[in-house]
Amino acid sequence: MAGHSKWANIQHRKGRQDEKRGKIWTRCIREIMVAARQGGGDLSANPRLRLAVDKAKAANMPADTIKRNIDKATGNLEGVSYEEIRYEGYGIGGAAIIVDTMTDNKVRTVAEVRHAFSKYGGNMGTEGSVAFQFKHCGQLILAPGTSEDKVMEVALDAGAEDVITDDDGAIEVVTAPAEFEKVKNALEAAGLKPEVAGVTMRPENTIELGGEDAARMQKLLDVLEDLDDVQDVFHNAEINE
Repeated sequence: MAGHSKWANIQHRKGRQDEKRGKIWTRCIREIMVAARQGGGDLSANPRLRLAVDKAKAANMPADTIKRNIDKATGNLEGVSYEEIRYEGYGIGGAAIIVDTMTDNKVRTVAEVRHAFSKYGGNMGTEGSVAFQFKHCGQLILAPGTSEDKVMEVALDAGAEDVITDDDGAIEVVTAPAEFEKVKNALEAAGLKPEVAGVTMRPENTIELGGEDAARMQKLLDVLEDLDDVQDVFHNAEINE
């Protein structure tokens, strides 16, 4: 199945994230604490915690830091209690945006998110206003040049829902959230290492933005991602800078 060109957008976003390494650690810690509090500190019995720990390791977080935050969350050490809240809205050109947060003060968080939307050309919407435009799924993206036949064989055998070849040659594997880990492990065991792997909100359709609109949209996304309480920002814009 053919898809749109995502590779440039993915590399662009990864570059921006690499510039914010310290912020990524903060996000990883919050995700670890929430996952451990909800599902317990046993990695073998808590898939969400396993994914959070994998993400932390990929960001080069020390093992003792990971363990300390699991202990905090499961009551072995005193820690902060975070609440998960999702905000939805529209960006430049009507692009849909989902902002996932973890916060210990939701009054502060909603004020900051609303301010970012209004100051940088977006509009904050109500719950459910854009979420229907996204699919909650596992997503694994392999670099252009990877064997499509091999990816398709391994991924579909492991339970993937779809394998999509984008216009630029990148290969995207889509899974149900519960099958993500199994498919990821199967791909890696076959020597196929995804450049991007995670459970995400994947847009069903995209809006292409260029020129000034692209720059304004990127600014809005950057401001939202830089907010202390923000964990993830999902959107359906194809940004051509």
